[in-house]
Amino acid sequence: MMTAALVGLGGMVGTLLRFAVDTAYEALRARRRHRSSLVPPFPMGTLVVNILGSGGIGILWGLLLNSALSNPVYTALSAGLAGGFTTFSTFTVAAVLLWRGRRRVAAVVHVLANTGCGLAAAALGLLIIGTI
Repeated sequence: MMTAALVGLGGMVGTLLRFAVDTAYEALRARRRHRSSLVPPFPMGTLVVNILGSGGIGILWGLLLNSALSNPVYTALSAGLAGGFTTFSTFTVAAVLLWRGRRRVAAVVHVLANTGCGLAAAALGLLIIGTI
């Protein structure tokens, strides 16, 4: 029961952090807005949180494998904090919206960047801990 509570708390913190990243990115983008608001912007905030979250989970997984982290703490931080921080659903919807908005190159770059950079960040996290 305690692990579930910690996952919930971590999820709350993670979603608030993701909201902060998205808000900061939107504020920065609003200062430089020159395109029509009908054209979907490149979802840089989503890319940033997914890369950071993937790297974080790589580090956490490495710590778990090296017995430096207990399973309940790993679950709270990975499923809770990182799970609330990262976003697969926003990533996929953004890709579809970019494609439908005729920003096909941006859609492909978005998918490849999230996937490739996410994998690289997770591997880097494991490498930092010395697991790979």
